[in-house]
Order: sequence, then C-alpha cells, then structure tokens
Amino acid sequence: MEFQTIHFEIRTGRIGIITLNRPEKRNAISIQMRREISACLKKWWDSQEVGILIFTGSGNAFSAGFDLEEFNQPALYGELYETSSTYHRDIWYFPKPTIAAVNGPAMAGGFDLIQLCDLRICSQKASFAHPEIKFGIPPLFTPLRWIVGNALARDLCLTGRIIDAKEAHRVGLVSEIVEGDRLLERAVQIAAGIMEAPLSVLQFTKSYLVGNVNRGFEESFCIEHDKVFQGYLLKKASESLKPK
Repeated sequence: MEFQTIHFEIRTGRIGIITLNRPEKRNAISIQMRREISACLKKWWDSQEVGILIFTGSGNAFSAGFDLEEFNQPALYGELYETSSTYHRDIWYFPKPTIAAVNGPAMAGGFDLIQLCDLRICSQKASFAHPEIKFGIPPLFTPLRWIVGNALARDLCLTGRIIDAKEAHRVGLVSEIVEGDRLLERAVQIAAGIMEAPLSVLQFTKSYLVGNVNRGFEESFCIEHDKVFQGYLLKKASESLKPK
C-alpha cells in the first residue's frame, strides 16, 4: 500500500500505527485521507499481522478536523458524504482494539476520530473541542456522551469550548497524559500490554464493547457472561484437563 496523506507501519507485537500525515494542513481530514484510512483498516481487518491499532498525528496537531476547502466545491459533495459515512463506521466497527495517541489539538472531525477509539492518551499539548458548531455544523454527540456522560457532552457540543489535556484527563476523556516526546512510545507500551491477551479474546471483547452500548442488562449479560462461559472459560478448562 502506498498512501499520500497517512503513514502506516507495523511494529513488533502486531501493533499497527496510522499517522495522519498532512502537517502543513494541521492534518486536516480530506476525502483522500478518509479513503486511505478506510483502505488501511480494511487491509488490517482480518490480517493476522495486526492485532491492535494506534492513531496519531504528524507535526504539532493531531487533526484540525475535516478539510473545509473541499466544502467549497459542490462537485465534491457526493464524495464528502460517502467517504465521511464510510470512514467513521470503519473506525467504530474495526474489530480490534484502537488507541488514539493525541499529540496536539484534536478539533471537530479530529475530535470525532478519537472518540471512536477504545482508549485515548494525550500529550500536554493536546486540546479538544467541537468548534464547528460556531460555523453552522452540528457536532457528533452520541460517541462523546458514552465517554464523558450526557451533561458534559451537551456542554462541549453546544458551546464549542476548548478543553486542555488536564481537563480532558479529569473528566475521563483521556486515561493518561504523557510528558515530552514519549507519547507514541507510551501508546506502543499500552498496546503491547493489551496484546498479551489472545487476539481471539480481544476481538470477542471488542465485539461487545461496540455492540452492547444500547442493550439492556439481560441481553448484555447473556453475551458478556453466558457466551464467554460457554465459548471460552469452560472450553479452556476442558482443554486443560486433557492428557498432555
């Protein structure tokens, strides 16, 4: 795969990394970038070479959001909608754990991207906001409320105000603030720790992290307990009793 707007690599331990790579545009997410991210995700979807994915940005920003210059070109409207619809779903439904290593401002569509990841860590330079509401664009609400709760999500979506790394950590948007230039290294360490679990178990867990969001207790419990017992715990216990 050869891409122009992202850089990708696979590190030891089946750790895939996608770096948004338009630093001159503060990693604005263009039609091409969305297509390239989706293509990379689809290649890694069933690949045994990648068991976990890290997103980060090049330069001083994670992402300034969607490339607004493209919205001035009516001929692109169809592609804008199609790529946005596809790319958001590709990230949310990616069947393996995802980590956002937020190296700088994550604004608008960049903020959306990190909300679709399973874990988020950031540098001291990170900041987060939905400024698009000031320009007449309603922001995504639901993924944010799942992370920080209804009250704060409503606040951030309606006001468009910026929160810094410390506030993001305080409210649970990010789990850790990493000092200096160790952000990607720390994300890789977290990824390696997660990958100590069998990939099949991680993928099953990811399936209900995504799928059980709006299910009630009984339906979720049947998946997270009954199915786990029958498909994993008892199977593993039975296999351990077999003669060596």
